[in-house]
Amino acid sequence: MNKKEIIASSILFEGLPAQQVDELAGIAVEKTFQKGENIFFEGDKCVGFYMVGEGRVKIFKVSFSGKEHILHIFGQGEPFGEVPVFHGQPFPATAEALEKTKTIFFPRDKFILLVEANPSISLNMLAVLSLRLRIFARQIENLSLKEVPARLAGYLDYLSHEQGDSDEVELDISKGQLASLLGTIPETLSRIFAKMSDEGLIQVHGKKISLLDREGLIMAKE
Repeated sequence: MNKKEIIASSILFEGLPAQQVDELAGIAVEKTFQKGENIFFEGDKCVGFYMVGEGRVKIFKVSFSGKEHILHIFGQGEPFGEVPVFHGQPFPATAEALEKTKTIFFPRDKFILLVEANPSISLNMLAVLSLRLRIFARQIENLSLKEVPARLAGYLDYLSHEQGDSDEVELDISKGQLASLLGTIPETLSRIFAKMSDEGLIQVHGKKISLLDREGLIMAKE
């Protein structure tokens, strides 16, 4: 894992001068987590934030009944746990490695000193946080106003754009995790996959899904 390359190409610090990237790399600490290992728990004191170097991380909350709901899944170059850095509150959710994951950890005290000396770093972060806020608002809207088929159609459309506007997408998480991300249960998700297949919208081959009717999917997600 090349720490400087990942920092420089990340959505959080992309475009920063080489000197600032060097300074960020200077305070960053590499930490490795095994599959299923918790990186932090909801309510833990925020002593810094992380960036995925290799692997994937899920951010989730657990209800009083013990049901897990996935909020986000992050991959290489994506930061997580960065929001509490500025307001000093505990982490609002739990982070867990979905596979063996190497992270880059930025200690809160050193990072804040660096931001104070280099305000352009905070401008980059504001842009990313604004994007995260829009994504989260859309997620709340989907969960509260849309039925599960529309949520799934929207997610498949999102995956298509993420994977180069391809008519064949590949799920990078299990169907159980996808069900949690969409706010449903695996059995319901399986029925919706089957129904969409019967309607000729998609064709499912394990984790690979062919999008047979893009217009139909777009209509389904509205």
